[in-house]
Formats: sequence, structure tokens, C-alpha cells
Amino acid sequence: MSRLTEALDQIDFARRYTRERIETVPLADWFTIPPGGVTNVAWQVAHLARSEYRLCLVRLRPRSAADAELISDEVLALFGTNTVPTSAAEFLPAAEVLATFDRVHARVMEELANHPDADLDLPPLEPHPYLPTRIAALRYAPLHEMIHCGQIALVRRMLGQKPI
Repeated sequence: MSRLTEALDQIDFARRYTRERIETVPLADWFTIPPGGVTNVAWQVAHLARSEYRLCLVRLRPRSAADAELISDEVLALFGTNTVPTSAAEFLPAAEVLATFDRVHARVMEELANHPDADLDLPPLEPHPYLPTRIAALRYAPLHEMIHCGQIALVRRMLGQKPI
């Protein structure tokens, strides 16, 4: 199995695992920060869409004009590192957050399927302090997703959902 195939398999596994958890939370509850909590499902899902885009696409190829339809500048700005959930009125609708999450993942899986192996050892186009190569960015993507999947799992439990 190639390094790229292995990385994409892990990215897809993490996404399926996360998707199983978010599907159990009604969209109407996505903006609820449970008592004692600090986040909500909508922020976590939007952050994951943004992160997958930046780790798996922007670090391997430049942002293109078509990317604006894939993920908006608003999502890129609102859900980055060190941002916090804001009121529901400032978010995109939950259905659009979910659509962006799914669109980005589909594009990653489609676009990277034939990425040249020789390019994987190059530095990422956008530097990252812990990711010296493009393959490192791809390998980190599912690890990052699982961190946030754990936060989603906690929020869903705090909203009264049973464990999966």
C-alpha cells in the first residue's frame, strides 16, 4: 500500500467515525453549548471542514478560485485556531456547515487519489511548525479530526445522547 493510499484511508476512516457521531445530533441542537461546556457541534464540524481543507489541499496545492465554492472565506475566518463558538445568528445554518464538511471531504478524496508520490516529501506550500512535509500534513489530518470527534462525542453526551 502506498503512503498516499494509507493516509487517505486513515482520513476517510476518521471522517466516517466522526460522521456516525454527528448524525445522531439533530441539526436544531448543533448550536447549543451545554451547561458547563465551551463548544458546540456546529463549531466543531465547521472547524473540521476548514482544517481538512487546509491540511489536505492548501498545503499540497494553492487555493484556487473554484475553492470559494468548496469552502467560503467566512468559514476559513470563523473556524480557525483560537476562534470560539459565537451565537447561532453568526454561524452558517447547520445544514450548510454539514454540506461544507461533506464537500471538502469529497474533494480531498477525489483530488488526492492521484497525487504524485514524489511530491509528498516536499515541504507544504503553507508552512506548519510541526509538519515538515506534505505527507506529514496528510498523516496529521485524521489525528486532528479524532481530537475534535472526541469533543463532539462529549458535547452530544452533555446534550443527553447515549454513548455510541
